[in-house]
Amino acid sequence: MKHEWRKHEKNLYVPKEKPELITVSNQKFLMIKGTGNPNDKSFSDKIEVLYSLAYAIRMMPKQGYTPEGYFEYTVYPLEGVWDLTEEGKKLDYLNKDELVYNIMIRQPDFVNKEVVEKAFEIVRKKKPHPLLDEVVFDTLEDGLAVQMLHVGSYDDEPKSFELMKQYIEENNLEIITLAHREIYLSDARKVEAAKLKTVLRYRVKRK
Repeated sequence: MKHEWRKHEKNLYVPKEKPELITVSNQKFLMIKGTGNPNDKSFSDKIEVLYSLAYAIRMMPKQGYTPEGYFEYTVYPLEGVWDLTEEGKKLDYLNKDELVYNIMIRQPDFVNKEVVEKAFEIVRKKKPHPLLDEVVFDTLEDGLAVQMLHVGSYDDEPKSFELMKQYIEENNLEIITLAHREIYLSDARKVEAAKLKTVLRYRVKRK
């Protein structure tokens, strides 16, 4: 049966529109870092190279190579861990040019270094990308975290972050780092801003 992350991992990808406490175990990712405004072309170029590799892995059996443990699955959504430069943190408003990010696409458990190297090989042959060498394969673990579903424009996210911070305070928790994770359940190119669905997540610890 095809693994659909929306159906089989609802606790991570289909949260409620109110804060909740979860535990996120170790996950594998293809990742690429950057700085600056996410509306710039450099950001979309980074998304493009991540998806080219993610789909190369997803379609490997059709390329004549089936990784050990491979199973049918839906490619995971784009995610990003967001922070600000030191200069950006000094401002009392959000300057998107001062954003620091690490965007990524989660990979199934069967994916290992060998599978990723094969994906790089496929992409280099089929459609070489100038940012390929900037992509890293690694694991991340959010651990204890507070998350919620934000519906609406990315620019309205501060309203949801305030709800999350209130929940954190009320439940004797504290944020480990103000860098936060976003999981993009909607394609901003196809969905109007008011209907965008984004999972927001803070890593936390108990006081």
